[in-house]
Amino acid sequence: MTSFNSQNTEQWALIAGNGKFPFLVLEGARSQGIQMVVIAIKEEAFPELERVAPGLHWVSLGDLGGTIDLLKKERVSRAVMAGQVKHNKIFSSIKPDWKMAKLLMSLATKNTDSLIGAVAKVLEEEGVQLVDSTAFLKPLLPAPGVLTRRAPDAGEAADIAYGREIARQIAGLDLGQTVVIRDRACVAIEAMEGTDETVERAARLAGGQRLVVVKVSKPKQDMRFDVPVVGLPTMEVMKRGHATALAIDAGRTLLMDREPMLEAANAAGIAIQAFEP
Repeated sequence: MTSFNSQNTEQWALIAGNGKFPFLVLEGARSQGIQMVVIAIKEEAFPELERVAPGLHWVSLGDLGGTIDLLKKERVSRAVMAGQVKHNKIFSSIKPDWKMAKLLMSLATKNTDSLIGAVAKVLEEEGVQLVDSTAFLKPLLPAPGVLTRRAPDAGEAADIAYGREIARQIAGLDLGQTVVIRDRACVAIEAMEGTDETVERAARLAGGQRLVVVKVSKPKQDMRFDVPVVGLPTMEVMKRGHATALAIDAGRTLLMDREPMLEAANAAGIAIQAFEP
């Protein structure tokens, strides 16, 4: 991990999507003496960011040229991407500027890794290094082991083992990172909709039967972007959908609101276990 301190004179930027992830990055950076310029994505970032980030600029998701201009204006040399940008918006809802349109046309495949990887390459060509998005949040990355009071039972453990095999193959194709399992059968596979909507879809299909959720990182997970995240909303969706166990990758999954999330899991009887990737 890079060592950060208050003597660091480099200008940092946070490129913010939705959720609490950007707020946590800002807090973690400040704890190490780093103030960040914030480039907030209009279609995704929470308006509350304005209250905690004095140097904030709003940009459209497709405005790559404008984002680069702002980074140059602010003399940014390092940036962190944090917060969800829904995949379906990337490919269907944005109005790209010429720079983004040119980038999209150059992609051989238009999955998330190729798109954000290409954006990272453009930023680096402009003198901005994209840094590990968890650099300031290491305590939120779990170690291997059972994280809740209850460990998965024998049936859940069997579903987890099966689900991890399937999920790793899906993640290797960059199709998604989550699968929902029932009795060693795959009920739902994540595509562009995100984890919580995948669980909701599985619950509709399963009709109240017990489910197990498995979320993995990609085989060559780039920690600069698209890092697996779970939090309180995931626990709420799992409880409503009769999902009783969650398996995640240790060291590569961010636990948002870690303590409240684990409290909610324990209250709902949900077992959570982190495995070596």
